[in-house]
This record gives sequence, C-alpha cells and structure tokens, in this order.
Amino acid sequence: MWRVFADADALRDVVSGLVEPWHDQGVTRVVGIESRGFLLGGAAAVSLAVGFVAVRKSEGLLPGAKVTVDAEEDYRGLSHRLRMQDVLTPRDRVLLVDDWAERGSQARAARHLVERSGAAFLGISVLVDQLSSAARTELGRVTALVTADELGQPPG
Repeated sequence: MWRVFADADALRDVVSGLVEPWHDQGVTRVVGIESRGFLLGGAAAVSLAVGFVAVRKSEGLLPGAKVTVDAEEDYRGLSHRLRMQDVLTPRDRVLLVDDWAERGSQARAARHLVERSGAAFLGISVLVDQLSSAARTELGRVTALVTADELGQPPG
C-alpha cells in the first residue's frame, strides 16, 4: 500500500476513486483511522472540501475532549481502544475513509464514535473491501475500488 502513496499519479487516482461515489452525499467531515486512514482520509477531505477528524489508537497524543470506544478484535486478533476528539456536531454527515476493510471491527468502532458525537455516519470508502455481508450491513453504504477477491492470491 505504501508504494501507492509514493507515486503522485497513483495517489491522485486512488483518492479520486475513493471520493467519487460520495460527491453528492452531503459529506461534511471525513474520519480516518491511524495510520493509513490519516493519509487517505486527509486527502479525501481536501478533495471533498470538508474537514478531517483523526481517529487514534490508544497510544499517541490527542489533546482536548475525546470520545473513546474499544474495537472488537481485528483480523490479526488485536483489539484497540479508538479515540477521537469530540468535535463533531449533529449537523455533521461523516464518511470513514481507509485503505482496507477486513472484518470491519475498527470501522464499526469508528461508526460508534461518530454516532456518540451526535453526527450521522454515512458509510465507508476503502481501497480494498474484504468484508463479510454481515459486516457490510452494519456499516451502511460501503464503496471500494476493488474487493479482496478481485485481487486474487499473492504469488508465493
């Protein structure tokens, strides 16, 4: 994934693909989960001309009032406490942007943070969708550039 970020043309195309389905959805804020979600979410927010709100894992600085939630285990069997500054309002319509959605545990946790802040969670936009249909249902609208099945098995 990091090689995509190093290529300006590829990064521009990826960000364009992530935001294109959301241009007419009234997005007012983008959230992104550290770390690749910061890069993609920030770029998506700029492209949509809206603000960006970082969702941090348990370590690292995050000043000010916060909302927190514990995510279920991810695909690696790890569980993270997610934190977000309490800056969203009931007027906000929020899109989560990330690189890959495997089980959706962190995306569901981010949805809870957004809704706990009183904002509307619109859905997620990812590069790669590997979600089960049950996880996808819990996340609302899901858009992706590709599915994991379309990528096939890595050589090896």
